[in-house]
Amino acid sequence: MNREIFNLVTFNSTHSAIRAERELLNEGIKVKVIPVPTEITASCGLSIRMKLEDLEKVKNILKNNDIATAGYYHVEKLGLKKNISAR
Repeated sequence: MNREIFNLVTFNSTHSAIRAERELLNEGIKVKVIPVPTEITASCGLSIRMKLEDLEKVKNILKNNDIATAGYYHVEKLGLKKNISAR
C-alpha cells in the first residue's frame, strides 16, 4: 500500500493561498496547491502541500510576508485512510 506523509497549510481566502504559493516558489520551496481535504474545515477550498522538513521555513516565509493562514496540519495517508492532526 502506498504511504504518504506531508504537511498542509490552509487559508481563509483563495487570494492568500495563491499569494503564498507564489512567495514560497520564489523562495525555492517545492509546494503544490491542492483542495482542502474534507476532514479539515476551512472557508477557502485551497491548501498548500509541502514536505515535512519545510514546515518551519514555510511558517517563517508566510509570516515575513504577512500572509494570513487558517491552520497547519500533518497528514499521514495510507491507501484510502487519512490521519490528519493540527500542527
